Amino acid sequence: MSMHTSRRTVLAAAVAVAAAAGTGAASAAPALAASPGTDAAHRPGGAAASLVDNAFFAGRHDWESGSGRGTLVLPGSTAGIAIGRAAGRTDYADPHTGTTAAWEYATWTSPVHRSSVPATEIVAHWNADTPAGTWLQVELQGRYTDGTLTPWYVMGRWTAGDADGDIRRTSLDGQADGRSSISTDTFALDDESGTLRVPSYQLRLTLYRTPGTRLTPVVRRLGAMASAVPARFTVPASKPGLARELRVPAYSQDIHKGQYPQYDNGGEAWCSPTSSSMVLDYWGHGPTRTDVAWVDPSYADPQVDNAARFTYDYQYEGCGNWPFNAAYAASRGMNAAVTRLGSLTDIETLIGAGVPVITSQSFLATELTGAGYGTSGHLMAIVGFTADGDVVANDPASEDDAAVRNIYKRSEFETIWLRTKRYNATGGVSSGSGGVVYVYWPPRPTKAQERALRSFGLL
Repeated sequence: MSMHTSRRTVLAAAVAVAAAAGTGAASAAPALAASPGTDAAHRPGGAAASLVDNAFFAGRHDWESGSGRGTLVLPGSTAGIAIGRAAGRTDYADPHTGTTAAWEYATWTSPVHRSSVPATEIVAHWNADTPAGTWLQVELQGRYTDGTLTPWYVMGRWTAGDADGDIRRTSLDGQADGRSSISTDTFALDDESGTLRVPSYQLRLTLYRTPGTRLTPVVRRLGAMASAVPARFTVPASKPGLARELRVPAYSQDIHKGQYPQYDNGGEAWCSPTSSSMVLDYWGHGPTRTDVAWVDPSYADPQVDNAARFTYDYQYEGCGNWPFNAAYAASRGMNAAVTRLGSLTDIETLIGAGVPVITSQSFLATELTGAGYGTSGHLMAIVGFTADGDVVANDPASEDDAAVRNIYKRSEFETIWLRTKRYNATGGVSSGSGGVVYVYWPPRPTKAQERALRSFGLL
């Protein structure tokens, strides 16, 4: 299980010290003010439609709807945005390597997206190819309901590798303006109980490469999940509607304890990359033998070690950065998104189409019968439902691979996953994920998968 506290908990503690801090953006590109625009990125739908807005840019039409400086739209069925002729150069002092290097860059800024949900939280995510010697930065600027703008917040600096000369992928702490803040991968209003909201926003990409080369990152998809999930300790129970179990491989994080402790103390905290590994192997998109040749050959399930290494966030000092896990899946040739769902019925829709779902939840040991542990934040892969409607979970917090498949009571699981508030072991109030999931799907989904994904605004 993850040993990190949830983002909302971290956020509450960070607001006071970060209120006056700037964004520290590496991009030398100018900040573009949000102004009336189009809804080119909006994709409606889902049982949580009144609480969640999914938007994304993918394909030539979407990329051409934005404003580029030095970027090029690549043709093809999965058109992407890339560096054409660089717009300029900038130095980046990598806080995690201690080195400063020059990079060429190009930028692309989305049109303003008017969210169907005036948001209290926003999580950006991206699907990209980043060859060695390239990286990208994703930023977000929102407009408050009073008409003023947030800063351009850095939502992540990403590269798929960690070769010499690459930056270290990282979130950026200390970003705030006194009304909103960034906690690892999540933009959130400081006072979600107030009337202030963010009804629209823009996204900005900055693509970087080693100067003088023809290398380029290629971003195939850029999106964000805006939400306004109300504070809640309990949720309405959904009725069972599906009995099906997908044949998803079962991997334990616990068997990796002590392995590569430089990545968040080894396997005991690798719930997120372990869950991602299970789903990637289900789709046949896991790493190759060559990819995992660096792993000690005595270690079982080396694909989990690989996922931990290449999802590791050097600022967060963990492998549980939500968009980084989605970006890792995308680097393996998948489509991937981070969103919130509204009920287990929503997960049933995806399972029914053959799409497993990775969920984020936190709970006391007494709140999830059969788990045998409590956690302040944990990811697991949902692979099916029993005839009684209970949840079949591949829970990586298990002693070995054979123990990973678990059945959890529907009502208990739905509560610990969907709530935003919970009582912790000391009787205080902590936060919950509010229904966060990772969804990974193949480059050519079936018609049934397309319908299911489209119903949640993911296609």
